[in-house]
Amino acid sequence: MARRCELTGKAVLVGHLVSHSNRKTKCRFLPNLCNVTLQSDALGKRVRLRITAHALRTVEHRGGLDAFLAKASEGELSQTARLLKRELHKKLAEAPAAA
Repeated sequence: MARRCELTGKAVLVGHLVSHSNRKTKCRFLPNLCNVTLQSDALGKRVRLRITAHALRTVEHRGGLDAFLAKASEGELSQTARLLKRELHKKLAEAPAAA
């Protein structure tokens, strides 16, 4: 499983740990990934995602998973999140037609 956030696309970074004597040691900086279950109000179902703690805060700030996916670009989303976004878009497009 890739160490990549499914919503923001944040992944592993590679760099150096620099000591006081200026020695450089190669290091991997891993994202803070959490397994969470988020509720989609429009679709009426729960979704399990592996996202970073920062993305979780952003989802809460924007007002839920539906609002986050509506604003997110397709390029940074995972395949699962893209399918959710398309499903959500279809659901929202047919809702005004029914009303």
